[in-house]
Amino acid sequence: MEKPFSPACERNREPILEVLRDWFADRRHVLEIGSGTGQHAVHFAAALPKLRWQTSDVPENLPGIRLWLKEAALSNTPAPIAWDVNHPPPAGEYDAVFSANTLHIMSWKEVERMFVALPGLTKRGAVLVIYGPFNYEGQYTSQSNAQFDEALHSANPKRGIRDFEEVDALAAAAGFALKEDRTMPANNRCIVWKRT
Repeated sequence: MEKPFSPACERNREPILEVLRDWFADRRHVLEIGSGTGQHAVHFAAALPKLRWQTSDVPENLPGIRLWLKEAALSNTPAPIAWDVNHPPPAGEYDAVFSANTLHIMSWKEVERMFVALPGLTKRGAVLVIYGPFNYEGQYTSQSNAQFDEALHSANPKRGIRDFEEVDALAAAAGFALKEDRTMPANNRCIVWKRT
């Protein structure tokens, strides 16, 4: 099996790392939800060596993640864990959670389940960082996002770019307060919440 590769991960990893340097500087144990190829994990774990970076994804994505982790051979990236948000969450108390380009791939029910699981996964004061495209007040932020959303719906009607206000309401219900909403390249956002 060849290592999976995402060009988007290569493009967005440095801008995301700038956000993580600000918000994860004092963190110790992060859970990445939906690690995908594993590219983000090895890049961020190498740049933030004090942080133990726990990858997770649906079972079929774990072999590819393992290849990236094995090649990088970092001491702060334990073996990936299987977690489908439709099933009970893994054990552990994390002081940080990261997820990139996942909310528009999940169904809305799955997004809700992910946020419901967060209080049981995190410590008080935990930081949550989510990267990806968002709509605001029901409006697309760019024509390219509108086209992307159309493609998502065509592939699977349950997918789609989420409204920031609805996601923020889920975060608030889970006990997370909004701390930053940072503009990112290519009409994406990096949104930061902290558990109160």
